[in-house]
Amino acid sequence: MLECNDIKCPVHGNLSTRGIKLSGKVVSAKAKKTAIVEIDYTKYMYKYERYLRKRSRIPAYNPDCMAVKEGDIVNIDETRRLSKTKSFVVTGLVK
Repeated sequence: MLECNDIKCPVHGNLSTRGIKLSGKVVSAKAKKTAIVEIDYTKYMYKYERYLRKRSRIPAYNPDCMAVKEGDIVNIDETRRLSKTKSFVVTGLVK
């Protein structure tokens, strides 16, 4: 990991995290300091007594020190609202 001077970095800056902690795959890292993380999960349907496979795409803040790319498995944590769409921040690289 690289050192960074980003104040929105949860490791090197002063951004606090709270609430939900998720893990998912980065499907897009084209935007500046933004990574789109896809979370796969299942939901039980009582009417049909079966499980549905669903996915959610969450925009997360990508600090310079993390430098995640497409295909990486990352941990994201909920934080205060950072922009119109971003309420999550990348906190670690799993794989």
